Amino acid sequence: MYAKRCLILLAVCFSMPAWAGLNIQNLSTPQGARVYFVENHDLPMIDLSVDFSAGSARDQADTSGLAGLTHQLMSLGAGSFSERDISDRLADTGSVLSGRLDADRAGFTLRTLSSPKERDESVSLLAVILARPAFDSAILEREKARDIANLKEAETKPEVIGERAFRKAIYGAHPYGLDDDGEVSTLARLKRDDLAAFHRQFYRASDMTIAIMGDLTRADAQAIAVQLAAGLPAGEAPVPIPPVQVAAKGIEEVIPHPATQSHLFMGLPGLKREDPDYFPLYVGNYVLGGGGFDSRLMESIRQKKGLAYSVYSYFMPMQELGPFSLGLQTRRDATREAVDLARAELASYLKEGPTEAELTQAKNNLIGGFPLRIDSNKKILEYLAVIGFYRLPLDWLDTYTGKVAAVTRDDVLRAFRARIVPQEMSTVIVGGQLDGTQK
Repeated sequence: MYAKRCLILLAVCFSMPAWAGLNIQNLSTPQGARVYFVENHDLPMIDLSVDFSAGSARDQADTSGLAGLTHQLMSLGAGSFSERDISDRLADTGSVLSGRLDADRAGFTLRTLSSPKERDESVSLLAVILARPAFDSAILEREKARDIANLKEAETKPEVIGERAFRKAIYGAHPYGLDDDGEVSTLARLKRDDLAAFHRQFYRASDMTIAIMGDLTRADAQAIAVQLAAGLPAGEAPVPIPPVQVAAKGIEEVIPHPATQSHLFMGLPGLKREDPDYFPLYVGNYVLGGGGFDSRLMESIRQKKGLAYSVYSYFMPMQELGPFSLGLQTRRDATREAVDLARAELASYLKEGPTEAELTQAKNNLIGGFPLRIDSNKKILEYLAVIGFYRLPLDWLDTYTGKVAAVTRDDVLRAFRARIVPQEMSTVIVGGQLDGTQK
């Protein structure tokens, strides 16, 4: 859900001869939208995205799910186009429209041919969807019923139960503790006027980030951006998401469930997007639990003890403090042993850090994966969208590799110790008990 939807910046690595860098052009529109454009004529295609600070962190506890439902209905009828009209028009132009929503942002991506007819029709359609969603009452009730049914089904699954409880444990009443999908009780109360008001408040040109990649000129990109922003009020940027307060002492919660395995979630708020220690934390976490079979957690818990098929850790940088999470699934009767071993491995890492050999291996593996990170316009577009939304430097991709290469063992130890405080970490277990009983 939220953890899986939210965007995690993938590592990119050392510059290679074939990598000459991206010429990211930064434009703007009269309405105040920020535009990030890369020209590429290799394929007769255009990939573009639009994002707003309209994610689930803009919900309130009693309107949880409003951001998601608003976003969901925007493409199900807009202006003079019915839901069927939108579907047919996309099919006729060979275009693909997708949506995305996480705690920080809500937006859409569009892939279309660069030929004028198809490009103009698909961009015009997206402009209407952004500016004049219909929020048809009948469609709203249909989608609410569908979402509520999906929620009820999801709430029987141990991984969903655990993710939700973990989020609430580490964020408490902060908006990051709310679920993208909302709650059954809050969704049921939402009305058309709620969606329309949310749209007016958060879908504004002054808070709009547009990323464009593909077969068009700078002038074409500027014209598209102006068209997409034109129907939206300029407005003012929404107030910032409130800072996250880390609890002085974490909680431990055990949730009974008949699942054959225990699901463990452990962590705390740990990383903002612009954190200067992003690179030491990213590279260091590859050694701890982000590197698959190369990670310490996998080696100690799966390879040596056979207690889990999969075990992981990650940092999720967000506008405010995103989570550091450590997770695994294990046999119910092995819950105590697996939890203790995970905590011990983390404590050892905080004390000793990575070895030079582990650090070298992590960098080499991140380097080896570089070509796959930017091997399509669509993948590059996602980087553009992140650079734009979080206002990262335009040379972020070009300098990333050097910063990864510069990470030292001391950097990792300092960064981890400053952010991962064991007594502040919360633990949620769904399934088996810590005492090994089968409740």
